[in-house]
Amino acid sequence: MKDNPAAQLAKMTALLCVRNTFLEDLHSGPMPISKTGDYSDVKVIDAEGNEIPWNQVSRLNNAEMKQLMKQVVNRLYTFNALADNADLQKGIEGFKPMAYEWDEPELDEFFTLLTTAKRVQRMAKEEA
Repeated sequence: MKDNPAAQLAKMTALLCVRNTFLEDLHSGPMPISKTGDYSDVKVIDAEGNEIPWNQVSRLNNAEMKQLMKQVVNRLYTFNALADNADLQKGIEGFKPMAYEWDEPELDEFFTLLTTAKRVQRMAKEEA
């Protein structure tokens, strides 16, 4: 990661702007026990007595998703807006060892498909 600035930035951004957010509140609490390991043997029973397989249960309601996304957007905005701030740079130094322990990032298919689509569109225009 030390040799790849994009990987280092991705890990630090994820750690500072996503990891330590409302997501931690959503992640806390007891987890159900699964004897199969894939949670196909776990179900949720709602207030009306409906049994919902764990793998089909919505884990976030709309208000929680909105709260999470708002906080992540605000953190990303602040991180980018203050990227050149010397105090911020000093402050994040202590977090770097945590990010070093994470798996190395990989190119995301969504973005690579977008770049491929743009390339194909350009080639089609050139051929026309």
